[in-house]
Amino acid sequence: MKTALIYARVSSDKQREEHTIASQTAALRVFAQEQGFSVPDEWVIEDEGYSGATLVRPGLERVRDLVAEGQVDAVLVHSPDRLSRKYAYQVLLLEEFARNNVQTMFVKAPQTATPEDQLLLQFQGMIAEYERAQILERSRRGKRHRALQGVVNVLCGAPYGYRYIRKSEHAPASYSIIDSEASVVRMVYELYTAKGLSIGAITRSLNAQAIPTRKQISRWERSTVWAMLRNPAYKGTACFNKTTTTPRQRVTRPLRMRGGPASRNSAHHERPRNEWIEIPVPAIITEETFALAAERLQANKDQAPRRTITPSVVQGLVTCRKCGYSLYRTATRTSARKIYYYRCFGSDRWRQLTGPLCDSKPVRQEVLDEVVWREVLKLLESPRLIEEELQRRLATARNVGPGKRRQEILQRDLVRVQSSMERLMTAYQEDLLSLDGLRRRMPDVRKREQAIRTELNAIENELADPAAYLRLAQTVTGFLARLRVTAKTLDVSDRQRIVRLLVKEIIVADDAIIIRHSIPGPSSTSPAGGQRASTSQARQLGEESYLLRSGSNIACAE
Repeated sequence: MKTALIYARVSSDKQREEHTIASQTAALRVFAQEQGFSVPDEWVIEDEGYSGATLVRPGLERVRDLVAEGQVDAVLVHSPDRLSRKYAYQVLLLEEFARNNVQTMFVKAPQTATPEDQLLLQFQGMIAEYERAQILERSRRGKRHRALQGVVNVLCGAPYGYRYIRKSEHAPASYSIIDSEASVVRMVYELYTAKGLSIGAITRSLNAQAIPTRKQISRWERSTVWAMLRNPAYKGTACFNKTTTTPRQRVTRPLRMRGGPASRNSAHHERPRNEWIEIPVPAIITEETFALAAERLQANKDQAPRRTITPSVVQGLVTCRKCGYSLYRTATRTSARKIYYYRCFGSDRWRQLTGPLCDSKPVRQEVLDEVVWREVLKLLESPRLIEEELQRRLATARNVGPGKRRQEILQRDLVRVQSSMERLMTAYQEDLLSLDGLRRRMPDVRKREQAIRTELNAIENELADPAAYLRLAQTVTGFLARLRVTAKTLDVSDRQRIVRLLVKEIIVADDAIIIRHSIPGPSSTSPAGGQRASTSQARQLGEESYLLRSGSNIACAE
């Protein structure tokens, strides 16, 4: 009796849960008996949860290996689309099996080898490929349309802190806050934004306190905390269409150690922010807290030490005015000592195929550090600047801050919800809606109204509380008093932390330095929505000298 192997495949998790692959296997066993084939149990090969659009499948790899070794006489498959959803892949596999004298037989396809049957088989392969593309496009368009309508169903799962409530006959899907997990989320944001702990320190703190994760069986990881700090759902706007799936570009060392690519050989890349679709969900933190976390995440990315052994005062803050590239620290050695410079990335010839993009000269590290530190001390000598900045931020928070914008959005949502309630009552009074329909729809609308009112009250209380700014002013004043006493004795690391608190960016040109401060200078004007920077004139340099070289004697800031 001839021997054959059975190959079955399902692509979705739903099909796996419904055990549709078992029905394929059962039909193929019956088909094998009818055709007079013997199928050992170890030759019943299944691929569960693998797409037919790829050839990289563990089960299919094993089938091809057995065929190449000449151990089987036939391969039995339920239908051509189970072998592959792409016609080109079907032809490739069928020709590969035929070269090894292995017959390929389908339950749902003609069994003869006439030209007409071969043409019909080819048509089935092309239709399967077209059907897959059509299903993907319909699914994508349907999900996008529902996301634009604010439907939570397209998000499927819920992040830590929320419970996903499936849709029912009476209510759509929604997120529900889990109080115990929400308190952990608020604590993580407070530790990161208010207390200044790093992501690693927060992770160690959560594990030390034995705070359970969502699965209750694992430990906290840095990547989990990092993803939590970046998830906009916690501020009340879950986002759909955030990432796109592309084929994995290369097999990394961790993948090789695991034995090759994963079951779904794809990589997720973040889409541009303007392509995200926001869906309203209950908020756990305020927009201001989320914005602070995002700002610090970006600052950590820009100012990361990246294995710097010896820190410098303005490291990670310096940018070239000509090309916009950052300046990195480099060194050269003379016969007497080692001299450190800040050098523009765009001026390196070896980084670009077409040569250097910028002709900026290197900047001496100790001179630039001293200039910036001296400018920072000038700002700290006047407490009036701090008071003006706090008053400006208080006015901004009340008038144009994220809290004010969120308050306006919530007020508009409240008006729409109240209008919906009025329309439902009018429809009931005019016999356009039954009493059961009114009872079924009204609780969801009232629940939404209550959630909006609760968030509105919290924002109004926050905007109307000047005590927080008064406490901030007292804290900053005390900090400045202590700083003025110890300013000359601080080491490089402490100076670096202070500079990063007060300086947003340092732009270097051939004849000027622009220091963008986080607090206003005496003669500054505040641009719309931006931060203020102190300015003063810098003298032009001669051809024999350039910025901060020996003999330049420039000690001013623009």
